[in-house]
Amino acid sequence: MEYLNLGVLAHVDAGKTSLTERLLHHTGAIRTLGRVDAGNTHTDTMELERRRGITIRSAVVAFRVGDLRVNLIDTPGHPDFIAEVERALRVLDGVVLVVSAVEGVQAQTRVLMRALARLRIPVLIFVNKVDRAGARYDGLLTDLAERLGVACVPMSEVDGIGTASAKVRPSSLSAGTAERLAEHSDAFLAAYLEDTLTAEDYRGEVVRQTRLGLVSPVFFGSARSGEGIAELTSGIREFLAGAARPVPDDRLRATVFKIERGRAHEKIAYVRVFSGEIGARDHVRFHRRGLTKEAKVSAVHVFELGDETVEGRARAGRIAKVTGLKEIGVGDLIGVPDGDGVTTRFPPPALETVVGPALPAQAPAVFAALRELAEQDPLITVRQDDETRRISVRLYGEVQKEIIAETLAAQHGLDVTFSLTRPVCVERPIGTGHSVWFITEKRNPYFATLGLRVGPGTPGSGLTFGLDVELGSLPLAFHKAIEETVDATLRSGPSGREVVDCVVTVTHTGYFSPVSAAGDFRKITPFVLAEALREAGTEVLEPVSRIEVELPADAVTATLSRLVECGGTVIGSVARGDRAELTGVLPTGEVARFEQRLPGLTRGEGLMSTEPAGHRPRVSPNRSMPG
Repeated sequence: MEYLNLGVLAHVDAGKTSLTERLLHHTGAIRTLGRVDAGNTHTDTMELERRRGITIRSAVVAFRVGDLRVNLIDTPGHPDFIAEVERALRVLDGVVLVVSAVEGVQAQTRVLMRALARLRIPVLIFVNKVDRAGARYDGLLTDLAERLGVACVPMSEVDGIGTASAKVRPSSLSAGTAERLAEHSDAFLAAYLEDTLTAEDYRGEVVRQTRLGLVSPVFFGSARSGEGIAELTSGIREFLAGAARPVPDDRLRATVFKIERGRAHEKIAYVRVFSGEIGARDHVRFHRRGLTKEAKVSAVHVFELGDETVEGRARAGRIAKVTGLKEIGVGDLIGVPDGDGVTTRFPPPALETVVGPALPAQAPAVFAALRELAEQDPLITVRQDDETRRISVRLYGEVQKEIIAETLAAQHGLDVTFSLTRPVCVERPIGTGHSVWFITEKRNPYFATLGLRVGPGTPGSGLTFGLDVELGSLPLAFHKAIEETVDATLRSGPSGREVVDCVVTVTHTGYFSPVSAAGDFRKITPFVLAEALREAGTEVLEPVSRIEVELPADAVTATLSRLVECGGTVIGSVARGDRAELTGVLPTGEVARFEQRLPGLTRGEGLMSTEPAGHRPRVSPNRSMPG
């Protein structure tokens, strides 16, 4: 039996969840077709998702196409939940990218396509809503090629597009398709020039290049009426089956991409198995940023049809719900720690808000509930100040704040308020600093010698900890105490902000046996590190977001002026008839304010999408910036 782990991605409201329902219904995985507006779809299972009509958490369902078992992951479409999408992408073999035939390529569509291209995931494109007024065919194919940078291969044509009677029929491969295929294959080019290619040769080359992520077959249809769904289903079987990465050996390799709580409040880990197998009563190791733990699996359920699961062993290619691993977390690697998850790093949230309980006595319950939410989405960081007991949450956008408030009220009966959202600034070393405190110095009251060198790391690298001393020069517990204390100390640098992209190297160590203890190194490390940081110097960085704005061409000047006033910079602008596209970088703390003003600047016709773009030195000549 062959397995395919398939994602469905789209800009919000393109019809992603409706398409998922159609695929399940068409393949016989479900008997009744759910509807988003009725709140009865099989993937939007949270009450909040059903009420709002949006996907918040990735959901898994299964269906079969012949001898192919497909695990389908329905992902969020709103940009505030892009981290949830990124996690899902790491476990996928292929993707169906949904684009509306009316609205066409939108800003979030481009963000998603960039992520897919970066990970080289094979993509089929489904153009939805061909039965709606304003639907396009040729113009849309041009947009896909120009705005997504996709080498498109149309697999269907539409009669009566834009009408309720729109019908889909197969498309013959054109000369333009042959030229696109020839760009990636010298053998195909030679056969094309010799005019020896058959229809089967063309089709086979499209299959090969699709699985390599070089071209994307494009199917047209309607998730609402079911038109074109049969052709898309066949395309999934033909073009994406066999796209899974090869298995190096039979040792267990699996990745956790989602955590939820069961009815008995037990932790359930959603796991993609890349090689080997996992089952109940297995003792497994799981790994997280240098930390390794071992636990016993209590139960494993694999997806069968729809959202139904059956108990059994999960083998390579399958997605399973695993219980019993109490300390497991999203992103953890199970088994051999050499999978993609080791190098995966998504930008952390760059906004912060203070959460206040409606009743002060509920503060402990609010903190516990938020910790549970952070367990499901580890990039939502929850902190509580040791002195003030103030609770803060880091997140990606204002919609997340609304979702958190509604979730706390619905699932925990807790009402909360939020402060104004503020950007999370950080510090980064700008030079190299070195400090040594010897055990014999008068200023050193501890039985420990420690020297540390601090310098800047590459952007996005976080903390890099190294040794310029022999590992055996200290007991291992002392080394561990130094490393853990360095990590904790860097959470508040000289300017009171977290220090990032920093290389810390141990240059000197010494101790008195048997007097010295790990506690001596924990106590001395903050002093030595602070001195090295002062010598190195740090600069304050503010978080920035990459933005893409679609707007009327006559609104560009006013929008550009407002963008600059908010501290933004323009990367590029393109005019397309009476429409235009702007790309730029904007301080993350200004995104919400700019987005609120966009409708007034564009007569309500402007659309904007954002994604994290790292940090830059904090410069704010035209605006006030909170600290």
